Amino acid sequence: MSCYDLPGLLPLDQALTRMLSQLTPVEGEETLAITRAVGRVTAQAVCAQVNLPVFDNSAMDGYGLRHQDAVNGKPLPVQGRVLAGETLDEALKPGHCVRIMTGAPMPEGCDTVVMQENARVTDQGITFDPLPEPGANVRLHGTDLKAGDVVLPAGHRLRPIDVALLTSIGLADVTVRRRLKVSVFASGDELQSAGTTLAPGQIYDSNRPGLHALLDKLGVEVLDLGVIPDNPDALRQAFRTANESCDLVISSGGVSVGEADFTRDILDEEGDIEFWKLAIKPGKPLAFGRLSQAWFVGLPGNPVSSLVTFHLIAVPALRCLMGMPHQPLAQLNAITREPLHKTPGRMDFQRGYWDLQDGTVQVRCTGSGQGSHQLSSLTEANCYIALEQDRGPVTPGETVTLWLFDDVMA
Repeated sequence: MSCYDLPGLLPLDQALTRMLSQLTPVEGEETLAITRAVGRVTAQAVCAQVNLPVFDNSAMDGYGLRHQDAVNGKPLPVQGRVLAGETLDEALKPGHCVRIMTGAPMPEGCDTVVMQENARVTDQGITFDPLPEPGANVRLHGTDLKAGDVVLPAGHRLRPIDVALLTSIGLADVTVRRRLKVSVFASGDELQSAGTTLAPGQIYDSNRPGLHALLDKLGVEVLDLGVIPDNPDALRQAFRTANESCDLVISSGGVSVGEADFTRDILDEEGDIEFWKLAIKPGKPLAFGRLSQAWFVGLPGNPVSSLVTFHLIAVPALRCLMGMPHQPLAQLNAITREPLHKTPGRMDFQRGYWDLQDGTVQVRCTGSGQGSHQLSSLTEANCYIALEQDRGPVTPGETVTLWLFDDVMA
């Protein structure tokens, strides 16, 4: 335990371990056409049904021959021509060659292809300079994949490139987990929708639209319950509605200790809170637990805190429920260009922008400040500057650890 540990605050790594140890993927599968399955998660391992390549074929436009027949200056008569999609009806005769195109099947007896740029046509046949290496420019069947090989593991989120891979082995559809259902709402009497006129003391609700957009990138089905007023009965009904129809409930605001922060109390009534308050900045007030049917994550209300904790806590929970393995953010060491303000006690995720300067990875802070209300610090960033819990102020030139943004935040 660190001498800087603060009572009641749970370190991030412990919070993730406790959360992920309880979550299991949702049940339910469906079979979709591969072209409609991008963004969905494989329910089981996908195996190759054929070898890839399916047959030995030429990697070049040129001439196929038996390597033992390749002799300096000795012309080889052309026995025939093979195009992609065709085959040669007879085996290659000794001392002969065939005109062959990229992707065309290798004739029986043919083991080498010379690219046409290294071939010279004469009246007596084709000569080659330089002479080819044995097996040159031949793609042997099964060298990419063999029938029975695992092409994609269970828990793989399908990408556009996977469409090409799966169709190349003859698959037209794939079995995926059902789409995760997630409800999201924000709480606060001060919150108003963009486009309306603000009264004194009101602000625009940026958390819920931002969270909705991030959830859309993850490919889940979103139930948007809107803005819930700071009213215990209204909050209670929102949680009950979400609990009845969704796998995960994500709220924003109301989990702090203010007089109008009722979310934590309602969660305590309607379910079990596994942990509350993390030893991180921004995002100390965060609740995770279980309702009667759905899991919940209660995010802080400050805009940066809400989005950062969504990324660090809610995204791993979502991926686990979707059936994906936990994948921590990639890390990178960098030299800071400027002083970083830090007080020991909580792990600090300052927003930064990293790049290469004179061959060295360097990082600077983003935005006009690092306050939990300053969204510009997040929109201009490509990483978190993850300052350790025990660390104090950082001076320019010190080494810091970066947590790089993934495809959720990029």
